Amino acid sequence: EEKDPKRLFEGNALLRRLVRIGVLEESKMKLDFVLALKIEDFFERRLQTQVFHVGLAKSIHHARVLIRQRHIRVRKQVVNIPSFVVRLDSQKHIEFSLDSPFGGGRPGRVKRRNAKRAAGGSGGAETE
Repeated sequence: EEKDPKRLFEGNALLRRLVRIGVLEESKMKLDFVLALKIEDFFERRLQTQVFHVGLAKSIHHARVLIRQRHIRVRKQVVNIPSFVVRLDSQKHIEFSLDSPFGGGRPGRVKRRNAKRAAGGSGGAETE
């Protein structure tokens, strides 16, 4: 039934949620358009895909690794779940975390080791 109060309430809530996460456009806020959604529309909103599209990663796989190793934050929150659904308003705030070597944090293990070698002399393995 078109005028069923439960259908109206839950239908509007569903439409608003889909628009907020960016799967549905505001011009298409009707239940008919929800049926036309494809699974690719939802995949496009994943953090893994967004990190790649923003250009922080060289590939989708690289994006997944960066996320799992806690190099990516959305707004002020470090997110380590590749399937995190990014809302439209949060999309502009995807960046490297402050603790990450990519985002200005402490250098990584290899860079620290190389800097120590350059400053202090040779490591113990090369003195034979």
